[in-house]
Amino acid sequence: MRVEILKLILALALIGGGLKAQPFLLKSSRGGQPFLLNIYYGTDGKGAYVKYLGQQGIIPLRLKSRRAQGKSPAVQLTYVWDEVLNGKMTGTYQLSQQGNVIAAAAYFRNKDQKLFKLEQVKNPEADEEKAGYLLHGTLISFSNGMDDRLMFRYPGKLTQTERLPGFDSPHPQRKGTIADYNFDGYDDVAFSIPDAGMGVYRTFTIYLYNPVSKRFEQLAEPQDPRAKCSGFCDVTLDRQHKWLITACRGGASWWKNVYQYTGAKQLSLVSSKKAAD
Repeated sequence: MRVEILKLILALALIGGGLKAQPFLLKSSRGGQPFLLNIYYGTDGKGAYVKYLGQQGIIPLRLKSRRAQGKSPAVQLTYVWDEVLNGKMTGTYQLSQQGNVIAAAAYFRNKDQKLFKLEQVKNPEADEEKAGYLLHGTLISFSNGMDDRLMFRYPGKLTQTERLPGFDSPHPQRKGTIADYNFDGYDDVAFSIPDAGMGVYRTFTIYLYNPVSKRFEQLAEPQDPRAKCSGFCDVTLDRQHKWLITACRGGASWWKNVYQYTGAKQLSLVSSKKAAD
């Protein structure tokens, strides 16, 4: 019953207009006292949480399902999360996103079986709002724009502050990505910006999660003179072979470096060659 109601709300709640990417500011449109909340999430809906405006603290969201419909560039992604408060599942969020627009959203509250339709509204503080993830119990906050500060707030109030590379591009756009970059079964986080040249690829800064120390540690860039690309450029992952692959443009050619891990945080060059056209 609950799923069917959510599907109906999603079918009816189409919203237009191009607004800023996450965090998305949502407003309840059901009768009674309206409320506002920011919803944060990363790659494939991972690292999600909500923060209600006017209230302290955050509420973790546990990803339940993800569905993609349509073809690029008009793909619509639909996520379903369980709301988890003090270890108890207290509700369900469902959201459909197309580009930087929330096509539909709803919240089902368990305690009274109430359904709230949510609509995206413009955030008056969007330029100051930090993007964020909640990953392995750690609150990660960063800016999509010029602010280069990266914050890890661990359980127990320990805070780790890092500085991300600055921009040389006239159109700054920092992107965060959640993925298992060292194939150890734990999601890590990376941040990328346009390269300092023509902006034809993106350079990455990668932080690996250490399950022993329960901290995020920066992955050092490999310094192999045989590599045609320096640093982490246009990083992709080959999960079958457990390879980390970088690609960049040098002169008139594209180059591809393939790395494998020889330790938890140590990369060794497998090959460096011209990429196929």
